[in-house]
Amino acid sequence: MNNKLVLVRHGESEWNKKNIFTGIRNPDLTDKGVIEAVWAGRVLKAEGLRFDIAFTSKLKRAQHTLDIILGEMGGETPEVIENAALNERDYGELSGLNKDQAREKWGEEQVLTWRRSFDTPPPGGESLKDTAARVLPFYRDHIWPHLVAGKDVIVSAHGNSLRALIMHLEKLSGEEIIARELATAAPQVYSLTDDGDVAERRELVRSEGRDDGI
Repeated sequence: MNNKLVLVRHGESEWNKKNIFTGIRNPDLTDKGVIEAVWAGRVLKAEGLRFDIAFTSKLKRAQHTLDIILGEMGGETPEVIENAALNERDYGELSGLNKDQAREKWGEEQVLTWRRSFDTPPPGGESLKDTAARVLPFYRDHIWPHLVAGKDVIVSAHGNSLRALIMHLEKLSGEEIIARELATAAPQVYSLTDDGDVAERRELVRSEGRDDGI
């Protein structure tokens, strides 16, 4: 297939800046996050991409990022589908806590386990495995059919919901995907085969530092 699937993590959010576990909480973008999204839209336009359909989560930082990207790209606005299946991983009792506060409450080793484990959820929350259990059926049922039909698709979502999808696309292990860093508002451009395998992947990144978002 010659069409493209583009995955993009939202720009920096207000809670990213404060080093707070965000999950399904709903802060918006910082000024820096807006600038990052503008950059993403301009670089995708420079790539000559135009999207036939767009997907995003129910959280405003991902929606705002998508709106900015599509606005910068110009042209006819594609249909936008919002779905909670693409929401960020739910951090449960960690949500709203500064990472230092979480370490003080549960200990550094325990918090690290929750952050870096594929299948160990924080109390009241989701593991990456749990997140994949909702992301992948949505991909198969709602995104993949558009790719098969030859459409160019963009997905604006979150570090962990996108990791779940990338794990599936690239056939990565739990350990490999946990180690994958996703910079804010840095588009991942995929070309897929007719069977859904990755034929080519390119990451469009800015020159500044990365943020793994975990």
